[in-house]
Amino acid sequence: MPKIVDHDQYRKELLGKCFDLFAKKGYGALTMRQIAQSLNVSTGTLYHYFPSKQALFEQLVEEISKEDVSSALAEMEGNQTLSEIMTAMGKYLVKNEDYFINQTYILVDFYQHQGKETIANSPIFQLVKQRYQQAVCDFLGIQDPVLASFVLSFIDGLILAKLWGDQTIDFSEQCELLGKMLTKYLQEKP
Repeated sequence: MPKIVDHDQYRKELLGKCFDLFAKKGYGALTMRQIAQSLNVSTGTLYHYFPSKQALFEQLVEEISKEDVSSALAEMEGNQTLSEIMTAMGKYLVKNEDYFINQTYILVDFYQHQGKETIANSPIFQLVKQRYQQAVCDFLGIQDPVLASFVLSFIDGLILAKLWGDQTIDFSEQCELLGKMLTKYLQEKP
């Protein structure tokens, strides 16, 4: 009897394994052949699911953005005030620090090899950006995409500082401070 394969699930499994591979080796250092070898699949199988390394990477970014938003929503559940939400966000970042540092490393490496035009013109990266912005709006109970972008930039900056080895950054402390600042800002906003 032929083996029944859930192609979408198998594609997700391959993508999950690629995250660690990209974090370890970097986007620019890998070929599709090397990726296939590391995943213990044929190059043909890899190309069946992903027409190019860039397509594979873009699908990886899309998949992890879905997982990030889902896990963050679960973590923030039950928090009512902006202060509570930002405290929960700080704890979430602490708990997943290594993951977010690896994710940032992977993205920076990709940007370095592809250029900002590729990213700016990619519908996948635009979708991912909108997904994260909407998640921040949902977390904070706001409808301001500029404020959501500010919060995302703040968090990205914290993660980058950690990536660069700044051990003085305390995610919880910084997020609590941002929560106080946002509370004050939203109270005074007309």
